[in-house]
Order: sequence, then structure tokens, then C-alpha cells
Amino acid sequence: MIELTGVSRAYGDGPPALSDVSLTVAAGEAVAVLGPSGSGKSTLLNLVAGLDRPTGGSVVVDGVRVDALGEAGSARYRRTKVGFVFQFFNLLDDLTVADNVMLPAQLGGMSRGAARRRAAQLLEALGVARHAGGYPGRLSGGERQRVAVARALMNRPALLLADEPTGALDSASGRDVCALLNELHADGQTIVMVTHDLALAQACATRTVRLADGRVAS
Repeated sequence: MIELTGVSRAYGDGPPALSDVSLTVAAGEAVAVLGPSGSGKSTLLNLVAGLDRPTGGSVVVDGVRVDALGEAGSARYRRTKVGFVFQFFNLLDDLTVADNVMLPAQLGGMSRGAARRRAAQLLEALGVARHAGGYPGRLSGGERQRVAVARALMNRPALLLADEPTGALDSASGRDVCALLNELHADGQTIVMVTHDLALAQACATRTVRLADGRVAS
């Protein structure tokens, strides 16, 4: 599903954020990328998501050479191949829960009726259907993250990327989101999560990659 070959990313004259990283992730794996702040975790995730480009090496995801895409190709890749779950949810407070979830599908050209049906199915499956007509600001952190996961899954992505998915949650909500990620993985979803939380990695991932100073340490 993911193949990074000799990937480096430098910013200015400082030390590279990533240095000669090679890594593969098979379809159906749940991989946690661990490391302290500044280790290159977020840079790696951004490269896989097509939000940034390497200064060396290649990034291939589900058969797509991501680092060679132009701006329009990168946007299309993110719409069709990748779902993204953020630490702070990134929901739009002036849209209803249902409209937040529907947004990626509508941007991808799905009809509003089909998008509404898909969103209703996801919200029901994730246990937040009762909030479909409400607004994100009225939800708990755990509920907002469930809505964010529904949005990420809207276009049936090959790959789910999660950036510190429990970092803004209390312990109980964090356990709920971890259980949800385990359910998705059991259903065959490929997941790559970035975290500094060893307990989360041990509970939610089948394999752990540790980064240190921009390199794979183990």
C-alpha cells in the first residue's frame, strides 16, 4: 500500500526533517509511527498524504507516485485514496455534523442524495447518528473525533492516516477512539497513525515504526 524509498525532506539550511527513510506498509496493516517532537513523524505523514514533497526519494501509495503529482493530481489523490483524521478534528463549526461528513463526497462529485445516504450509514455505524442535524461545537471531544473518522471514511479511502488521533481527548474518549480504529482495522482498513503515545501504539497497531532525528530507529 505504501512504499517510501530513500525519502528525505529538508527545510532551509537546518538538519533534514527526514533523512533517507525507506519504509513499506502492506494493505490491511495498522502501523503506528512513534517518536518525540522533531523526529519527523508529521513530515512523514504529510509526504504520504501528498501535502508536502520530498527533496529526495520517492513516495508511492496504492500504485500512485505521490511525489510526482501536480497540484490538481495531489488534490484528486487525497480525495480518492486518503482519509485524514486530525488531533483537533478540523470540523467546520458552521456546518451540521451530516454536512461535515458529506463534504469530501460532494467535493468529489457525488450527488447530494448519495452523499447523504453514505453519511447516514457511517454516522449510524460510528454511534453518532443522533447528532446528524446538530453542530460540532455541541459535541464532546470523543463524539467530534467519531464524526471526523466518518468524514475520513466518506470516500472509501484505501488508506486512513491519523495524526495524534487521541491527543486532544480525555482517557475514556481516547479508549473509545482506539477501539474504533481497531474495529476499522479488523474490517480490513489500512491505517497509519502518528503518535508519541506508546500505549496507543500498543493498543491500536500491529506494527510500530520508531523515528529519531529524521531516521528510522527501529
